[in-house]
Amino acid sequence: MAMSSDRTSTSGISPRSATMVRVEKIPSLTTGINKQTSPVINSGAAPPRPKAVSPTISHGKRANRSGKESNGGRIRIAVRLRARNAEELLNDADFGDYVELMPELRRLRLRKNSWDYETYQFDSILSETASQKRVYEATAKDVVESVLDGYNGMIVAYGQTGSGKTYTLGNLGEQDASERGIMVRALEDILTDISTDKDTVTVSYLQLYMESIRDLLVPESENITIAEDAKTGDISWPRATSAEVKDQKSVIELLQTGETNRFSVNKKLKTDASRSHAILLVTVRKSIQTKAERQQATLNENGSSMQILKGQNAATVRSSKLFIVDLAGSDRADKFGNEGIMLEEAKFVNLSLTALGKCVNAVAENSTHIPFKDSNLSRLLRDSFEASLIITIGPSPQHRAETTKAILFGQKIMKLENGTKLKEEFDYKSLSKKLATDLDKLIAENEKQEKMMTEAQEEMQRKVDEAQLLMMDAEKRLKLALQGMATEMDRLNEEHKATISKLEEECSQLENELKKSRETHDTIKELAIAEKEIQIRSERLRNQKDVKECIERYQHEVTEMTRKFESERLQKEKLQVRLQEIEDGMKKRDKLKSENQEQLSRLAKQMEKESRLREEAEKELVNWKSQVSLLAKEETVKSETEVELLKQELEEHRKQKEMLEKEMKILKQKMLHLSYDHDETRKFLDREPERPWSGKESPMSMNRSSHMRETINGQRATIAKLFEQVGLQKILSLLESDDVDVRIHAVKVVANLAAEEGNQEKIVQAGGLSSLLRLLQNSEDEIFRSVAAGAVANLAMNETNQELIMTQGGIELLARTANEAEDAQTLRMVAGAIANLCGNDKLQWRLSEGGGIRALLGMARTQHGDVLAQIARGIANFAKCESRAAAQGQRNGKSLLIKDGALPWIISNATTDSSQVRRHIELALCHLAQHEVNAKDFVDAGGLWELIRISRECSREDIRSLARRTLTSSPTFQAELRRVQRSP
Repeated sequence: MAMSSDRTSTSGISPRSATMVRVEKIPSLTTGINKQTSPVINSGAAPPRPKAVSPTISHGKRANRSGKESNGGRIRIAVRLRARNAEELLNDADFGDYVELMPELRRLRLRKNSWDYETYQFDSILSETASQKRVYEATAKDVVESVLDGYNGMIVAYGQTGSGKTYTLGNLGEQDASERGIMVRALEDILTDISTDKDTVTVSYLQLYMESIRDLLVPESENITIAEDAKTGDISWPRATSAEVKDQKSVIELLQTGETNRFSVNKKLKTDASRSHAILLVTVRKSIQTKAERQQATLNENGSSMQILKGQNAATVRSSKLFIVDLAGSDRADKFGNEGIMLEEAKFVNLSLTALGKCVNAVAENSTHIPFKDSNLSRLLRDSFEASLIITIGPSPQHRAETTKAILFGQKIMKLENGTKLKEEFDYKSLSKKLATDLDKLIAENEKQEKMMTEAQEEMQRKVDEAQLLMMDAEKRLKLALQGMATEMDRLNEEHKATISKLEEECSQLENELKKSRETHDTIKELAIAEKEIQIRSERLRNQKDVKECIERYQHEVTEMTRKFESERLQKEKLQVRLQEIEDGMKKRDKLKSENQEQLSRLAKQMEKESRLREEAEKELVNWKSQVSLLAKEETVKSETEVELLKQELEEHRKQKEMLEKEMKILKQKMLHLSYDHDETRKFLDREPERPWSGKESPMSMNRSSHMRETINGQRATIAKLFEQVGLQKILSLLESDDVDVRIHAVKVVANLAAEEGNQEKIVQAGGLSSLLRLLQNSEDEIFRSVAAGAVANLAMNETNQELIMTQGGIELLARTANEAEDAQTLRMVAGAIANLCGNDKLQWRLSEGGGIRALLGMARTQHGDVLAQIARGIANFAKCESRAAAQGQRNGKSLLIKDGALPWIISNATTDSSQVRRHIELALCHLAQHEVNAKDFVDAGGLWELIRISRECSREDIRSLARRTLTSSPTFQAELRRVQRSP
């Protein structure tokens, strides 16, 4: 952290994160300026007696040397992210990035969980790729310039062990000059700015260990004491060595001595460098021109006078200090042990950092008392305590709590305000020396200026001629380029018009087809209703027919019984006639009466019996008539009841049908709206590919990004609302709908739901995965296949779902779709699904046997950038899993990628223009080369030379390091390189 002021303050900085903070100068107290300003230096007047400490001049908001105005009153914060090391690359491979940087917005985000982030704003965000020069310019350059202007400043690196504090501050750049740290660069800038004849720069290098101060330039000196001026409050350490530096060589030698002694002292104390604070103090004493000197210089430049003014006043010297502090690592106490010397070290480190934090809090709260004396660290930094802090953090999610605490501390630091004081004092010795040499310099300078003026005029004329030639050449190239652009613009306009015309024709055809489809659908619905009514009528007629048949049957029986009764009546009449005849015969045959008495008795009995039978028949007839009447009445009531029930049932069916139609209409409208938002989002993404930040984003671009975020948030809210109102089971049932539009929109809704991790398990449990695979298998429509493949790709991000996809034949189905489809969007979705499956090391044999790798290679025929990116990602995932299995001893044979013929494609695309594709391919090459059994195939295919190129030219440091380690550790590669070197 860089700050400049007369006093400085820092606070309890978070553990496990290295923090650098830059704070700009702000105005000090504005009262009492007249009492504290330096005396006016009048020409010819006797100067006052010099004092040890100069008066203070308060300043308001002022511009630094680069022309930028300081942000008066506020501390500036810069955050630097360290790149992952080899251990973190291996351990964090299966985790998402915990820290997300947005340098162009000066923001960073910390992941709280899988779906939520915390966003923080700082003045500068430095990614893992930021160079040492960029870090210096963003955090320390302004502070160094303010020190050269006479203000005290401080640069502090704070963080856990191994987070890059010493690399950021103290790297000497012996192997590579571009790796020089802030200490070397700051001293270089100071030495470049000062005059070695008049100005001096001295350096002290101290170490604070367990509240004991040691001199790193003379390690024999122990327990350096701190002295405080009772009147001015200035801090000094009289027994510490103060070495003067003149050039870069002396700077490097001094810093090397300090680092060597620091290592020796730590070794002697049996401790680690991260348990102590290292403080580099640079004192700059710089002469400034008085008013008389400035007037004399102006006259000399105009050539109007060569005389030296008499009665010169004493020279004025500005004295300022620059503190560069490498704080101890802020690790947790349990990391280094909880007993013995390690516990004592942790106590003292926490004590000093806590004291520093209390001072920061006191400054932030404008407290009347600031507890500088609680620790030697806060006492040492008192002269520049109202400065700023730089924060560097590590990328690993294992240090989540420490990193979050550091960021929150940085946010608190931004509330601090600091004040700056300019210190000046008079130096009679330097003025005397200057006056003694001025005359000789002015005479020699005049001759040099005349010679340089002539040479400069000749050089200027030569440059003007060269510039004119370059301008003419540039005008010609510009003219040719404009002509080519005009031709290309005409061609693009014609293609655009043709495309619009074609799309309008297709739209018209689709509208006609949709209209016909709707008419056909309505006709089918009407026929179904009519058929239902006919069935109901037929059933009703059938019931009426049964009743009629029953009545007819009863009427027939009644008729039959009436006929029998009539027959019996006739028979009775005949019997009566016969009886009468018998009676007549009895009268006539009185004689025969006795003879016929028995016969008469028998006939009487028979007549009595027949009479009884007749009565019984009459009773039975009456009974039958009553039964027929009751049956007829019951059948009539029953028929009427059934008819009424049928009417009620028909009415209920009609109402249910209307409700279903309304529900279907609402659901269709929601799915249409959701599908439209999804299509618009995808079109926007396709139209606006990700571009690197240029630093000058237009308002229109920012509006588009904002609109994009609002569209995605609205789409997610619509999906969640639809999911709650309709239900997953009903949405899945629409996948089987006869309406093509409904089916398309239902697939899109399921695909969007599958993008949320919380919905994936529910979709699979409800049978959504099987429905999607069945739809992918049976449909020949590109839209269906594209959206269904996208949904499967989303579900394939879960390891459990991956097993289910493989079990249900998903890889064979995806491979078949990849071979049949020609649409780039469909192929991108299929390639994404296979790429997700390639990240599961348990499925690799089945992926290869199911044709997954060959399908990926086959999709490269499209040459579409997004498809190639997914193919490269899948191959990289597959190679990474193979490399991990080989390292764990679970795999010994040749890579399945090589067996399936992927190596030639990987090597041929290793130098592609697409950075996204190239990055995945370079990672895949490095992982394949790690397994020695693949080395011979690698050499035969030319992969060795690509691996060498990656180790030198790859933009990512972790991939370059992996390539270099692989080249060094492989006997086959080493033998091949030696063979090539020996061959002529």
